[in-house]
Amino acid sequence: MSDDEKFDAIIIGAGPAGTACAYVLAKNGKSVLLVERGVSAGSKNVTGGRLYTYALELVEPGLYRHAPLERIVVREQIMMLGENSATTIDYVNYDFGQNVPQSYSVLRAPFDEWFAAQAEARGAMLAPGVLVDELIEADGKIVGIKAGEDEIYATVVVAADGVNSFIAQKAGLRRDIDAHTVGVGVKEVIELPANVIEDRFQVTGGEGAARVLIGCSDNVLGGGFLYTNKESISLGLVLNPADLAGQGKQIHEIMQELKMHPAIYPLIKDGTTVEYSAHLVPEIGYHAMPEKLYRDGLLLVGDAAGMVVNTGTIIRGIDLAIVSGVAAAQAILKNENSSNVGPAYRKELETLELLATMKLYAKFHELMSNRRMVSTYPAMANDMLQVLFAVDGKLPERMDKAMLKVLKKHVTFGQLLADGWKGFKAV
Repeated sequence: MSDDEKFDAIIIGAGPAGTACAYVLAKNGKSVLLVERGVSAGSKNVTGGRLYTYALELVEPGLYRHAPLERIVVREQIMMLGENSATTIDYVNYDFGQNVPQSYSVLRAPFDEWFAAQAEARGAMLAPGVLVDELIEADGKIVGIKAGEDEIYATVVVAADGVNSFIAQKAGLRRDIDAHTVGVGVKEVIELPANVIEDRFQVTGGEGAARVLIGCSDNVLGGGFLYTNKESISLGLVLNPADLAGQGKQIHEIMQELKMHPAIYPLIKDGTTVEYSAHLVPEIGYHAMPEKLYRDGLLLVGDAAGMVVNTGTIIRGIDLAIVSGVAAAQAILKNENSSNVGPAYRKELETLELLATMKLYAKFHELMSNRRMVSTYPAMANDMLQVLFAVDGKLPERMDKAMLKVLKKHVTFGQLLADGWKGFKAV
């Protein structure tokens, strides 16, 4: 087979990671085949819906200005839900909308389709509706893919096929998914007029809010999220599947209870659900990443490499996916010999500080796997605030005694100290 009969790169998966890689390679004159098993890019992707725009700037400066993004996030919120109450921490920073905005809410289907079209415009060949069945290997090196009866060859294959990466497993870089390393996510997109969203979340124009929900999972390990889009709200849960099954609960039932919570229902009242989706998502960050992110002729990027950070206050997946795609592209561009691409890819990940970011938050999943974080402490916070604000005309109890009583109702001093020490070590 001559070099004219093969691509410089075959990329499997037209999500943010794969498309970013295809874009950068094609822009620099490489022949690229971007394979997507869905009928279109974005048709099989599920995410809460937030993009930190620095990542698109790495692909090409100014690119974010042309993307179909939703609202600039200027309100960062953490909501702790009690049974019939809620405590919300609301941080507002209007500088987030200046120059290169920090982040936007995003709907994946239109964004992914747009992003893949941009890669096509730079010269990449997009092939939707193609299911990759096998990798082609020769002398220990990955040299191409099999899709049905077709065999397609490339100098490098990039696996961007998501959390349950079939390609990574076929290449021997990952085992089957362990339940404790992933979450099962469910999301509804609820349509509402723009002015209603702006009134309910106290934003104007193109501004929006991002809200993390704690205490919303019916004692199942996990949490929730809410993002404001231009004319819709993305509301969802990400729960531990093993814990969910062990407690005999259904995620759709917990989702319905969340929607009916008195602190959530007014935000989505009169809305119409226009999308319902569910998907597995990487959950434990750095410790879920495979030991090797490559082998000769193959690179793992994005969710296929477990590149997600969840600190309990922010969730980062799309930006890390894009950064990994850029890193893969740079490694390919700088190395003609495929044997050198893998080590170069890891070096690029270090240069772009992606691996350092993953390591920085490596212990946060241990903090969030504490059941008291998803039930006890949100309830305790709401009970303490009830003590602060409730007035019934009777002589109030001394504040220190009242607060101590609430604390003892929920945790022992030993539990509080242990959890505090675990939290300190996590950060």
